[in-house]
Amino acid sequence: MAPARDRRTGFSRRRQYGVFVGYVLAIAGAVVGAALLVVSTFNPPAFAGARMGVAGLTAPVSSGLAWVVGGVAAVPEAIGTYFFVRQENVALRREREQTRALLMRARTIAYDNRRLRSLLKVRDRIAEPVVTARLVSSSASSGRRFALLNAGRWSGVRPGMAVRGPDGLVGRVVETGPNAARVMLLTDGDSIVPIRRTRDGLPAIAVGRGDGMLDVRSVNATNVKFNAGDLFVTSGVGGLYSPGIPVARVMTAGADSVMARTFANPDTFDFAVVEPGFMPVPPPRALAPSDNSAK
Repeated sequence: MAPARDRRTGFSRRRQYGVFVGYVLAIAGAVVGAALLVVSTFNPPAFAGARMGVAGLTAPVSSGLAWVVGGVAAVPEAIGTYFFVRQENVALRREREQTRALLMRARTIAYDNRRLRSLLKVRDRIAEPVVTARLVSSSASSGRRFALLNAGRWSGVRPGMAVRGPDGLVGRVVETGPNAARVMLLTDGDSIVPIRRTRDGLPAIAVGRGDGMLDVRSVNATNVKFNAGDLFVTSGVGGLYSPGIPVARVMTAGADSVMARTFANPDTFDFAVVEPGFMPVPPPRALAPSDNSAK
């Protein structure tokens, strides 16, 4: 069936109004276009002003539309960035933990190197050190203060020998085994060390308190004044400890007897140097044949 040639709008008013408005807009557009063409040809400044006026009216609308379009376009990018940043944060946290572990190892190694270098300097100052050994344990919580050294008679360690660390005197050997030795620390209640004050040579003795501290007491004098910060070293009296080994620092001022803290803390280092006695005890004298015959 051939299409109808009648293209009238029919009896629908909506359709009639739509067609009418379309014609009106088309005609109005044509008129406005013609007017603008005439103005742009014969009066360019007026056309430019009209064009800028229209641009001023449409600029906010264009800006708003651009903002909306940019926001909508940024949503996928924001989602992708979120997941990327999250993965990056996880990787950075993992890397931070690895770096922290390496930093702790580096600090530990540097600390050990400083202690070993200090101990090496101490060893170099000693004429003939017996042995350098490790302090494997110490009794820091009991009333008696002892430490265990992993070197004994096989290494030449004997009772009475002084034990010192990088910072100062640790104590003396009291018992020895084939490959171990027991060291009485300065802070033990039975430890007594002859000392002298560094600034004036005042003689004194350092007596262990059994609580990690020392009592510094004057010798053969009364009303002796001690100041906080006074430094004491071994005096060499008694023949066990060589002179000049750092022992303790006075904590509070006082007279005749004050409390002091040791320079060397066995809990803060691993290795120690065993040195021979300053004045070794001579070996027992062999009995003469006449003495044996007399018996």
